[in-house]
This record gives sequence, structure tokens and C-alpha cells, in this order.
Amino acid sequence: MNNTYFTRRTIRKYEARDIDEGLLERILTAATRASTTGNMQVYSIIVTRDPEMKKRLAPAHFNQPMVTEAPVALTFCADFNRFNKWCRQRDAEPGYDNFLSFMTAAIDALIAAQTACSAAEEEGLGICYIGTATYNAGQIIDVLELPAGVVPVATVTMGWPALVPEQPDRLPLEAVVHHEKYRDFTPSMIDDLYSAREARADSQKFIAENSKQTLAQVFTDVRYKKADNEFFSYKFLEAIRKQGFLKG
Repeated sequence: MNNTYFTRRTIRKYEARDIDEGLLERILTAATRASTTGNMQVYSIIVTRDPEMKKRLAPAHFNQPMVTEAPVALTFCADFNRFNKWCRQRDAEPGYDNFLSFMTAAIDALIAAQTACSAAEEEGLGICYIGTATYNAGQIIDVLELPAGVVPVATVTMGWPALVPEQPDRLPLEAVVHHEKYRDFTPSMIDDLYSAREARADSQKFIAENSKQTLAQVFTDVRYKKADNEFFSYKFLEAIRKQGFLKG
């Protein structure tokens, strides 16, 4: 198995060096070979290289610097627009204006995104997933002029690493892998699974910087607050609805 899977890091700082068009095309071709529901490929990938376009996209991503500093930003979209048009041009009436179809297309797009990321890392490139594609989907729809049936679900910045950070921690395998049936967690199991993460110096720093008592409180009270989750959920649902899904 390729060692990049075990050594990977999120890269947020990039060299002022472009990605060769041939290399990018290989990465994108690898993405299109990813698994897809029914071989429909109900996703699209918007490649943004133009500095002015990246500047226009940046506010939708809360002006995170990697959006404009990376040589390439890729926006992965759930896309039934193309498939619907093909159906109608072949005397077949599509019924894909519903939540299940959106989820089908979103899953397709995310599988393609991860495949592109793995392919890029194997070539020595660094990537960063930017979750704000779903926070401000409406803004991205406007900037990229996405038609009905197309919704952004992930953005990935890509480039040559200028700084390789320490590898982030991960929970032990038993925290995420269940055999045969789901095994629920007892309080003592939760303590065991999270103890190493909570003891890390960076975790203790987060707690102190945010004046909290536990690392969990940093997540619930600062990083991913209930009010923010509800606000951006509403915005994303509105964007999905505006693009023609959620009718059924």
C-alpha cells in the first residue's frame, strides 16, 4: 500500500509554483475513474486557476488564505444538470429533483474529491479540504454560475507544499471500526478513546486559549457552535432547494 496514506497531512501553505497542466489532467482523470452510483457520474469539478476568480471565491470561504495562494482550487459539485439533459434528449423523463438524488450526487462528488486528493498526494502535491463549500454554497453558486441541479459540496486547494506541518493525530482504530454490528460506547470506553487526544500539548493549548475546561467544550462552544450549525444548515438547505432538489 502506498505510504502516502499513512503519512498524509493537510497542507495550507504552498510554493509559488504552478501545477503542470498534464499533471493536473492526470489527477482529474484519476478522479473520474472513482466509484459512482450506477455509472452516472452525477458530479462536476470546477477548476479555478485564475487569480481574479480565486479572489472572487475567497469570501465564500471566509477568506482563508490558501484559496488565493494555492495554484489550483477545485470545487466538487453534486450535478444532475448534465444527466437530466441527457435523459430528456433521449425521451426519458428524469425524476431526480429530490433529497435522495442530491445525496447520490453529493456522495459521487465526494468520492471523486478524495480520489483526486489521493492521486495528488502520490505525485508529491499537498491538499486541503475546505468545508466552507457547504457553509456558503449560495455565494459559490453565483460566482461559478452553477445552473439548476448543481450544488457545491467540497472545495480542495492543491499545490506544492511550502511548509509540511506535524502530522495530526487520529483516534485509535477501535473508535471508528465496528465488527458485524455497531458496538455502542460506555463512558469508560469514551475516556479511553479520547484520553491521548485530550492529553496532547496542542489540545491543552486550545483549551487554555479559549478559556474552556475541556477539549469538547472548544468544539461545542467555539469551533462548531449550535447556533452556527443551525444558521448554515438553513443556508445550505435553501441553496439545495434553489437548485431544484428537495421537491420530493
